Amino acid sequence: MSSPLSLSDVSVNALSERLATRLIDNAEHLRLAISRTPDGTGIVDAGVEATGGVEAGVLIARLCMGGLGRVAVRSSLEANPLWPSMIEVHTSQPVLACLGSQYAGWSLSATKEQTGGKKFFSLGSGPARALAAKEPLFDELGYRDRHDCGALVMEVDRLPPQIVIDKILRDCALAPNKLTIVVTPTHSVAGTVQVVARVVEVALHKTHVLGVHLSEIIEGSGSAPLPPPAPDSIQAMGRTNDAILYGGRVHLTVKTDSVAQRLAAELPSSNARDYGRPFADIFKAFNYDFYQIDPALFAPAEVWVSSLESGVTYHGGALDMALLDTQWSGAPPVLAVNERAQP
Repeated sequence: MSSPLSLSDVSVNALSERLATRLIDNAEHLRLAISRTPDGTGIVDAGVEATGGVEAGVLIARLCMGGLGRVAVRSSLEANPLWPSMIEVHTSQPVLACLGSQYAGWSLSATKEQTGGKKFFSLGSGPARALAAKEPLFDELGYRDRHDCGALVMEVDRLPPQIVIDKILRDCALAPNKLTIVVTPTHSVAGTVQVVARVVEVALHKTHVLGVHLSEIIEGSGSAPLPPPAPDSIQAMGRTNDAILYGGRVHLTVKTDSVAQRLAAELPSSNARDYGRPFADIFKAFNYDFYQIDPALFAPAEVWVSSLESGVTYHGGALDMALLDTQWSGAPPVLAVNERAQP
């Protein structure tokens, strides 16, 4: 599925370089911890030992998108809001921002023998993926970045060992002092933000899985509720996935009417066999094996798809905020005044 995208003059690493610099220069304000390897590779701790926070998470999410997306937190004070804090995302380069940069597709691991202790595994996301281009996806995109600086985000609860850093440097063809690695555990505040900010990316990835030609996708925006902090990584992973699967909304603009109709019908997470239960429960039921879960589940709850060809917008799916309220607040959802049972 080759793509005719003309992206050779766009560097996601060049565009996101200033964001990596902002993380480092404003580390104290953002509650980040900055360190460097003996060779000079920058390590940004956004939740392992450092506290991090929402503001750091927003910057990391923008970096993940290769500088090609807007990410913001909207705090809703209106009556009966969906949830007090919502993550909002927009990009006019959805394929490159979401699949060419943000998607966590680069598998990075090391055995306990190689690390001299505990085995290490993480999926790398962010613009440095496009320097290494180790995934078949980059052949389909017809894109590979060429830049002398790079940044990679790793969703893991400890800093990467040197053997993994060396692999990244080698595959990206970077000098050690030209690489920045950002570490965001899922259970950290910054990690939660940057995962939920993948709401549009999740829609793009499922669009790709459905076999829709990526050149169809013109514009993408979305939102999802920002979950409360979780005490452990499994619960945090469950909450961030639930935020998108049951509370995520996406609006895509595509070229043709037939694709718009198809995506509105097939994209929502409710099409999946495993839909309807908290993600942590589903994950546990499949013995913590992602690959046994119906891949159709990984999608936003509700979508609107607009067709440039016809000017019509098609709608599919629906939110399940009751499931989120029950999971996150530990109590049944509070009914609006006009919904309460009458005496």
